[in-house]
Amino acid sequence: MATKKVTVTIPEDLLDEIRAEAAERGLSAYVAEALRFKRDRDRLRELVDWLQEEHGPVTEDERAAAFVELEDLDAEHERRRATGKQNAGKAA
Repeated sequence: MATKKVTVTIPEDLLDEIRAEAAERGLSAYVAEALRFKRDRDRLRELVDWLQEEHGPVTEDERAAAFVELEDLDAEHERRRATGKQNAGKAA
């Protein structure tokens, strides 16, 4: 993948924290990942805005149902991770 060097200005305290967190990945990889995440969130926000324009705002009942579904998905994900770790230990 092609890359390009750029110069950005970041508050010193934030840069210190990011360098500590980035550690082995490196600052460039950390910043690129953060920018991708932000770009994806912006695109998702645009989609939500468009959907609300087309279909109206999300009701509290719909929002609550979505959060219940997300909690169920998170629980299933955790169950699978735990099962995977147990199975990985058995295979060794």
